[in-house]
Amino acid sequence: MIVLASQSPRRKQLLEWAHIDFEVMVSATDESYPNHLAVNEVPIHIATEKALAVAVQMQATNHPLQHAPILAADTIVVINETIIGKPANTEEAIATLKLLNGQQHQVITGVCLLHQGVTHCFSDTTNVYFNTLSSEQLAWYVHQYQPFDKAGAYAIQEWIGVVGIQKIEGCFYNVMGLPVSRVVQLLQQLQIVK
Repeated sequence: MIVLASQSPRRKQLLEWAHIDFEVMVSATDESYPNHLAVNEVPIHIATEKALAVAVQMQATNHPLQHAPILAADTIVVINETIIGKPANTEEAIATLKLLNGQQHQVITGVCLLHQGVTHCFSDTTNVYFNTLSSEQLAWYVHQYQPFDKAGAYAIQEWIGVVGIQKIEGCFYNVMGLPVSRVVQLLQQLQIVK
């Protein structure tokens, strides 16, 4: 049994598909980061903060799973070395998609597994190539799917992924929010799962 420090329905689904037993436990964390970090270190930093916050909360409440491994992740979208955050509203979501439209960008997920007081961290990068969609298509997607909780204002497993993504280089599930095969390998290496 592990603790998943995330409310993401995608991450929960991916762990279920991998047949990993988990319980969700989240703690509010500041998602800011030091300016000197390299882009691929940013989601690792945020994931580590999430895992540590949950550990502190579980110890403070003497939670029955307080000694279980804690898995946290954070996903960012990067275009031209600039991190694109989650859109605050419809206008920001459409503007974000227009920025990605017809371009290549990177999706980077940072993973932190806190186990027996030690953090095991890595990041995984997938290159995503967007087709060029019309402004009407982008606006329709935003109004239909409301992608406000998603980095880059889209989810690859939705309509825009089927229609708007030409190809990817790297792990598909990383774009969904968790490079699940690498997570399972890490859990196996640490003998947390078989």
